[in-house]
Amino acid sequence: MRKSWLLCVLLGTLAWGQAAPSAPPPPQQAPAPAPDMSASVPADAAVITVNGVCAPQPKAAPAKGATTKPASATTKTSPADCKTVITKAEFEKLANSLAPNVTPQLKRQLASVLPRYIALSSEARKEGLDKTDKFKETVKFAQMQILSTELQRQVQEQASKISDDQIKNYYDGHQNEFENYNVDRLFVPRNKQEAPEAKEDDKDEKLSEDAQKAKEASDKAKMEEGEQAMTKLADDLQKRAAAGEDFAKLQKEAYEAAGMKIESPTVNLPSVRRTGLPPSHASVFDLKAGEVSPVINDAGGHYIYKVISKEVLPLDQKLTTEIHSKLQNENTKDMMEKLNSSFKVDTNEAYFGGPVGPGAPPHMPRPRMVTPPAQAPQSAQPTTAKPN
Repeated sequence: MRKSWLLCVLLGTLAWGQAAPSAPPPPQQAPAPAPDMSASVPADAAVITVNGVCAPQPKAAPAKGATTKPASATTKTSPADCKTVITKAEFEKLANSLAPNVTPQLKRQLASVLPRYIALSSEARKEGLDKTDKFKETVKFAQMQILSTELQRQVQEQASKISDDQIKNYYDGHQNEFENYNVDRLFVPRNKQEAPEAKEDDKDEKLSEDAQKAKEASDKAKMEEGEQAMTKLADDLQKRAAAGEDFAKLQKEAYEAAGMKIESPTVNLPSVRRTGLPPSHASVFDLKAGEVSPVINDAGGHYIYKVISKEVLPLDQKLTTEIHSKLQNENTKDMMEKLNSSFKVDTNEAYFGGPVGPGAPPHMPRPRMVTPPAQAPQSAQPTTAKPN
């Protein structure tokens, strides 16, 4: 399942505050991952404690008619006495909202960046940065992105709800998609592979314009002659294949005639379905067992097929999964097309310089943070982890 971009942003901060090493360390074998013992930890147990940062306290509503008094300086909690505790239940709730089915490795990565977010965001609130117009607009856009992602996730979940009857009905109505063929295929190259010309000292001089044109015309004529010869050979081999000659023998003969120095390909394809051949070769699937196709010509060369046998695959677990995936993709496409066609866009071309294309949202830069100077030299460049 695709990870949330929010988790990618979080994990992108792993390298913040780390100076670039002067030389890469020698390669070492990665240690084996520790066994996952998280299930034995109680839900209310603390899994992260950030000392020096006070946990946000909900503001108590003043009693009706009472006046609000400023907090006394003598009762103010010092940073040294503050701490923010995150329990297992709280951490997993956050982790699963960012990336469902989060792995132990991602949990550890999230735990390594979360304390810094807690500390720095707490300081940002003290500075009043959460009250700025810039912050409010950024949050507004982030909410739209998150809600759009959640809607797509919901669409995928709804599209995946496919019953056994739907799968069976699709299987019964599309039997040709599940035909499995055993075929022999003979390939005849379109051109002959010419042997390289021997180099001579007197050929080092540059040809005149007329001589160059004559050489090009000669090469073109030779290539066309070779193509005609290979086309005729393909027709002859097709007749011999239809008469019952062995495809492996004919394939070897075709490669020798084409001057191919590599080993001829295997002729038998024991398991081929309609999606396994190019659309221009689809006529092969109309043949009966034992029949040989006409020569099929395309840009790659000439092809001749013989159907050995064919069967309809049973509706087993593998095929059920395949049909489920196909129907889910079709449902997702239909539902997203319905959503995308539910609105229209008018833009001011004088401002944007042209119409804004519909469809995918614009690629917007994700939030970045400057490396804290207290943790890294100014010369160190922060790196950002690439999202999966």
